[in-house]
Amino acid sequence: MRNFSQTHVRAIRATAVAAFIALGACTPIYQNHGYIPPQEDLDQIQVGSDTRESVAEKIGVPTSAGVLDSSGYYYVKMRKRSIGPLASKEIERQVVAISFSENGVVQNVERFGLERGEVVPISRRVTTSSVSDKSFLRQLLGNLGRFSPGFGS
Repeated sequence: MRNFSQTHVRAIRATAVAAFIALGACTPIYQNHGYIPPQEDLDQIQVGSDTRESVAEKIGVPTSAGVLDSSGYYYVKMRKRSIGPLASKEIERQVVAISFSENGVVQNVERFGLERGEVVPISRRVTTSSVSDKSFLRQLLGNLGRFSPGFGS
């Protein structure tokens, strides 16, 4: 009888350990990609007086600056969540767009998000016009994270 109870206790312990490991595999894992300056840093930028150089000094140069042309800086941030063996899912994406005039003075600072598949302006500080190429922002917000690492497939 004593051997049965020790075996029973071991089985219960092994089951508890296996359940603990299985539950740990279901814990969400978050991945952050990109960078957006904090709002207090963006508030330091003065529309109409700051230049491309002063913006670079205050908040840094983004990796996606001048993708289409040299008219603006685009800061992009994306967050993904994955649970266990399931494919990761994008849960947040934001873009801060700072546009400059031809002489390099800040024209506009805008923050965009992606809600229900639509580009949504979160905040704007505009002097004359909004970001010159909305289609670029739509592509940037709509296509990040949707690529295949395979070549020619």
